[in-house]
Amino acid sequence: MNAALCALPGNEAFAAQLGQQLGCARFGVEVRHFPDGETYVRLLDDPAGRQLAFVCSLNDPDAKLQALLFAAGTARELGASGVGLVAPYLGYMRQDRRFKDGEAVTSALFAAQLDRAFDWLVTVDAHLHRRKALAEIFAMRAVDVTAAAAVAAWIGSQVPQPLIVGPDRESERWAAAVAAPLGAPHVVMAKVRSGDREVRVEAPPLERWRGRTPVLVDDIISTGRTMAAAASALVAQGFAAPACAGVHAVFAGGALQALRDAGVRRIVTSNSIVHETNAIDASEPVAAAIRELIPQN
Repeated sequence: MNAALCALPGNEAFAAQLGQQLGCARFGVEVRHFPDGETYVRLLDDPAGRQLAFVCSLNDPDAKLQALLFAAGTARELGASGVGLVAPYLGYMRQDRRFKDGEAVTSALFAAQLDRAFDWLVTVDAHLHRRKALAEIFAMRAVDVTAAAAVAAWIGSQVPQPLIVGPDRESERWAAAVAAPLGAPHVVMAKVRSGDREVRVEAPPLERWRGRTPVLVDDIISTGRTMAAAASALVAQGFAAPACAGVHAVFAGGALQALRDAGVRRIVTSNSIVHETNAIDASEPVAAAIRELIPQN
């Protein structure tokens, strides 16, 4: 494969996993800041004639975007034959509608910035709401792979007799996708939100699943309030403390502690965002997508 991976700071471990699977070179990049706060970027290897894939998970995107765009532009200027982006987590996808006059629809604006810099994109379980596919906002080829099989594999190896639980109706498809390869039942709760941090969850009757171990699953754990409320609802119905498995470990504010306080017995996430809860490797479907995007030679 005439390609190389270039990890932005903090993404080295994920890039190493991809490099092993793809058998391609790994290039270096130096990123630092001048005393006035401006960003310095230097590519440490020659990208000329190469397909160069930058690996950068875009949680906390405002802090990362400038260096990423500078690096991509430099690679193209120095003769890279193609420039792609591997963003295991893709920020700004929620803001897909104008609710008040004058609001920025930032998902589309963010996509336009990336479109200008890259030829293709691979991400994991993009957190889309009213949009059905990345193609609705990206002009470049944007591939959204899923870590559902990896999450299911972890549950299958760690949790006997699981009951897969989606914490709200938005998680229906996600819970079904995780439950299917396990041959496990899944249920979905109903969320009632009364504020940014005030959430109540209503659980359906679960008597028929007594004896199974509940596992709360979702694509993203952000404030953790919905999952914490779901965990409390399960315990209130007499279930043992549930496990919690998510793909993206955003954990805004005190999310991790909120889950622990709610009695969640174990919390695991994928390595799409580096976090102490990482226990699931999401790199395999990403590597498979890259193979399809970059010619083999």
